[in-house]
Amino acid sequence: MKKLFVLLAVVALFASCGKGDRGMVTGERGKKWHPEKPYGMTLVPGGAFIMGKSDDDIAATRNAPTKTVTVPSYYMDETEITNAEYRQFVYWTRDSLFRTNLAIMADENGALPGDDGIGEFAFLDSEGVEGEELTPWEQYVQDNYVGLGPTGYEGRKLNHDIDLIWDTEDMPDEFYAEVYDNMIIPFEEAYNGERTIDTEKIIFTYTSLDVNAAARNRDESKSRKDFIEQVPVKIYPDTTVWIRDFNYSYNEPMHNDYFYHEAYSDYPVVGVNWNQAKAFCQWRTLYHNAYRKQRNVERVNEYRLPTEAEWEYAARGGLEGATYPWGGPYAKNDRGCFLANFKPLRGDYAADQALYTVEADAYEPNEYNLYNMAGNVSEWVNSSYEAGAYEHMSSMSPVVNDASNKRKGVRGGSWKDVSYFLQVGTRDYEYQDSARSYIGFRTVQSYMGTDVTLNAATN
Repeated sequence: MKKLFVLLAVVALFASCGKGDRGMVTGERGKKWHPEKPYGMTLVPGGAFIMGKSDDDIAATRNAPTKTVTVPSYYMDETEITNAEYRQFVYWTRDSLFRTNLAIMADENGALPGDDGIGEFAFLDSEGVEGEELTPWEQYVQDNYVGLGPTGYEGRKLNHDIDLIWDTEDMPDEFYAEVYDNMIIPFEEAYNGERTIDTEKIIFTYTSLDVNAAARNRDESKSRKDFIEQVPVKIYPDTTVWIRDFNYSYNEPMHNDYFYHEAYSDYPVVGVNWNQAKAFCQWRTLYHNAYRKQRNVERVNEYRLPTEAEWEYAARGGLEGATYPWGGPYAKNDRGCFLANFKPLRGDYAADQALYTVEADAYEPNEYNLYNMAGNVSEWVNSSYEAGAYEHMSSMSPVVNDASNKRKGVRGGSWKDVSYFLQVGTRDYEYQDSARSYIGFRTVQSYMGTDVTLNAATN
């Protein structure tokens, strides 16, 4: 009997330890991982390149001396983020705010799910309703990304199965109408009898973690939370830039229609500052990973703004020492056609077949299939502007981003710039809280793994 007990104990030991590994260290595997190129992006194979001005420093800025640096592989948007793509972000945030306010109104008036009127939008986990507990993921999204700030209703489950009603003729009751009324501008601000959404209320709160400061922290009294900041951002583009950027110029049509109208959906979004671009990146990460979470597959890397080195490496398209993304040194092709949207011939804006911006996929892409890396709109990068940055930055995946430095890099030149700013080595900046009619952005996502590099791709 004793021998039988020992035998059973040994069997139990192997059964508890085993997944068929016979007691060997075989490694713990994660969820299924299926790498895929994100929609609208292209893979930029990592490698080394000479960063800095390829030609004489005619402006005598002395801020971009040549330096050999190496960047890992990453995905990059083929085009600048368009009005349609940014509207998706704005409308998602708007609808989240509206739906949450409706649920709060229902709760305050004792309406339950299944009741008519405002009750259709009540919290699904309302008292007396069974089986509608909030999952940890849903609570995380609710707590951090709705954008309302503290409400006392954090951790409640919203009803996403019923469509929001925007037509005032179809609103179910006075409670719904009251919530809607609080979301739009007051009567005295209406123009041509139209009351639109109050853009000041469309706020997205993104989370910022200063990894560099946390990694170098030697103060034992500080923990991870001391390096995390919640940043509320009014995310609606500033359409008034079309007026404020120009004196004595009639640009009201662009102010009125550029972001809203379907005619401009495929044009690059402008009027967004650096913080708004950062907020978009974090929303895009959240949106993508929420879908992958439902499919029980591994998360993807965060979407983010490119570093200055990543932007220039991608803009060069594999051409070493080129002046422009297409090579150079001229801004015209052999048929005399301009190769980008900028300000040619001392102000003849129409010479390049464009007055303001053009579609994000206009003109020919560079060798990495990236459109408008020169001209159209300048692009925010995730680097602070320091004139001497190239002198002290690392040669491996370099970035200089000082949180106290509010000057952030913009690269590529725009529709209102002369050709000098279109050169891939030219550096420029704008203050991070400033929005312009000529600055947009595109995003990148780090490639997971190291097997894709320019050297490997060409061997």
